[in-house]
Amino acid sequence: IAIRVACDVTNPLTGPNGAAGIYGPQKGATPEMVEQLEAGLAHLAQLIGRDVGMDVETIPGAGAAGGLGAGLVAFAGAQLQRGIQIVADAVCLPRRLAGADLCITGEGKFDAQSSAGKTAVGVSAIAASAGVSTICIPGQADPDAPAELFAAIHPLVNGNISTRQAMSQTAELLKTRSAEAMQEFLQSNR
Repeated sequence: IAIRVACDVTNPLTGPNGAAGIYGPQKGATPEMVEQLEAGLAHLAQLIGRDVGMDVETIPGAGAAGGLGAGLVAFAGAQLQRGIQIVADAVCLPRRLAGADLCITGEGKFDAQSSAGKTAVGVSAIAASAGVSTICIPGQADPDAPAELFAAIHPLVNGNISTRQAMSQTAELLKTRSAEAMQEFLQSNR
């Protein structure tokens, strides 16, 4: 069988942009833990190279899910593909955007890593190619996020809304932020 793996990131297995370096701190790893994780992943890559005859360290997406991308390529013969492209093709996104005035997308945390292949940025690129503006409604947004790719960003965690509140009142906040985004869009397009 052919296995296609949808990756929302292009991070390699090891190195400064690899699984340990980028995702370890997000999951609570200390700098010492990141070093240990990096060494373990480098050792795993060495073993895969020796025993399977494949270099998985620099494959784009090999660092996805803590290195699962590399394992699926090495041990299941999987092909890593951009997740946004698989999903966009499956839902015929370019066709659905034809004639649209606005596209709304989102993600859990909109930050600098969003440019590494995450869905919201991919949706924005597809919408831009169709001449459609995109608004992003993420759970959280960092100042280093690629906001220039969107007409507006309306994070759930904003002002006096904490992460805890956003997680417990997600549906209500999505409605509120969506209404704010639509009102802003309609006012700017009068």
